[in-house]
Amino acid sequence: MDPKDITAGQLLLRCALRYKTALAFSLLCILVSVLFTAAAPIVLERGVNHLTLEDARTISARYSLLLVAIAVVQAVAMFGQELLLMRSGSCIERDLRSSLFDHLQKMPWEFFQKHSIGELMMRVDSDLTTITGATRALSSWLSSLVMVIIILPLIISVSAGLAALAFAPLLLIIVSSMLLQKKIRSRFERAQEYMGKVYSQAHAALSAPRLIRSFTQERQEIEAFRSASRRYIDHYLSRVRLSSLLYPLLQFFLGLSFIVLLWHGGDLVAAGKLSIGQFLRCILYLAYIAWPMHVLGWEWTVFQRGIVSMGRVHELLSQQPAIRDASTPAVLCKPRGTLQFRNVSFRYSVTHRAALDQVSFRVEPGQTVGVMGTVGAGKSTLLNLVPRLLEPSSGEVLIGECPLTQIPLEALRSSIGYVPQETFLFSDTLAANVAFGRGDACHDEIRAAAEAAGLADDIAAFPKGYDTILGERGITLSGGQKQRVSIARAILRNPEILLLDDALSSVDSHTAENILIRVQRLMAGKTCLISSHRVSTLRGADLILVLHDGHIVEQGTHQELLAYGGLYAELREKQLLEEKFAAT
Repeated sequence: MDPKDITAGQLLLRCALRYKTALAFSLLCILVSVLFTAAAPIVLERGVNHLTLEDARTISARYSLLLVAIAVVQAVAMFGQELLLMRSGSCIERDLRSSLFDHLQKMPWEFFQKHSIGELMMRVDSDLTTITGATRALSSWLSSLVMVIIILPLIISVSAGLAALAFAPLLLIIVSSMLLQKKIRSRFERAQEYMGKVYSQAHAALSAPRLIRSFTQERQEIEAFRSASRRYIDHYLSRVRLSSLLYPLLQFFLGLSFIVLLWHGGDLVAAGKLSIGQFLRCILYLAYIAWPMHVLGWEWTVFQRGIVSMGRVHELLSQQPAIRDASTPAVLCKPRGTLQFRNVSFRYSVTHRAALDQVSFRVEPGQTVGVMGTVGAGKSTLLNLVPRLLEPSSGEVLIGECPLTQIPLEALRSSIGYVPQETFLFSDTLAANVAFGRGDACHDEIRAAAEAAGLADDIAAFPKGYDTILGERGITLSGGQKQRVSIARAILRNPEILLLDDALSSVDSHTAENILIRVQRLMAGKTCLISSHRVSTLRGADLILVLHDGHIVEQGTHQELLAYGGLYAELREKQLLEEKFAAT
């Protein structure tokens, strides 16, 4: 059953049922603990009633040992209850966290346009922690409910009238908790929303420290973070003020119960209708049951907060990725063959403008195809369709005669080396960044990939070589070095198809040509798609596609396109002039 077909509560229940054995034993421990808790006042009552001057020491010792035995069993049962429930709650949190992380890895880029990283981090962290607290709160609530169900008849059996008078104030605890619950829940929802904004603000500021400093925006960012924090605290304290009423109410109504018990119970003892032992038993039962009565109201509120957080997590899990495997995918170990685009169109949901319109072309295995065009022509969109990072609005993309939609995503993407426009590097060693797609790569393979990407001289200049730790997002490297690390990462996979999305924009033309020569040598017999806005980068390609406003307006070799004298030739002339001006 998909998460979208069930409610948040059902999803939480389904996660809990994975640990039904542990939960069943914990419930058994709860029952044993409550039964022995209820037995202690009965033993004490009998001990007091049987107490005489002649054998007081013997009776006291006998009943004291019995109470110690009850306390030991009760302690063991409570330990088992807490251990099993805490372990189950932590496992549920772990499963939900893993499921949510796994789910987020499958979501398309449009999803991340609608949800900020900070908000998603908050849901993975804060909301799941709240859900774990809710599972523990539910266990406390069940334990308290069992306590009330067992002890209430025992008090009634002593004196129904006394029980009714003593319990009337305690029932007001539950009523007041329930009345406050709705307001507390709504304020908790608002507080969680603003917590997401705090996460987003922090993530944005910490992701771009150089940009903030270069524009001297430190004060503005600090003030923006403080403002978001203040709004969160305001809503958080609004909830706390309501929640803080519950414990004083408990103490007040508990005090009323004891006053009623002492007043009416004392009259019953004086009238001989109640023994001293029974009176003591009622006092102990009232003390035992007072906290569970509070828990029934309070922990239910905590559980409701967990349901709110579960709803926020469920909202993400119920959003199924638009790009996923077919119900009956083709059985392919590694996709091979001709890459074809057949009347492919694509529109972004944000702009509704056609990024690609009726694009058709064919790439034979072993060919290098260049994709040329100005900014916004559709170059990146075209390349993103090959690994199915985007899905065509119409038309289809095929490898061989098999549509990409029929190829398992893992098989398709593992056969592709992709270098995106925006290079992302991890805060790890240089070698680890190069080997990101090949965890089993040896040092010689990493070095060969780095040399092919033109990184050898740069790495030799680093004091720790391949063991150099890169800063967050590769902040210690230049733009060109980042791109070359990304290229080395892609070719290390030895892919059947290599996609370079304007991957050499940060290096000079001469270096770019040398890198491409080495890459094409390594990719002999493999398919390469290279997008660029520079003519010099693509002139060695077997076929060049010229895009303009989502259409292929020209195609051919470098010489053929120059002879044609169209857009490609115009762009070349313009770039030659720019190079001349830059040289003077």
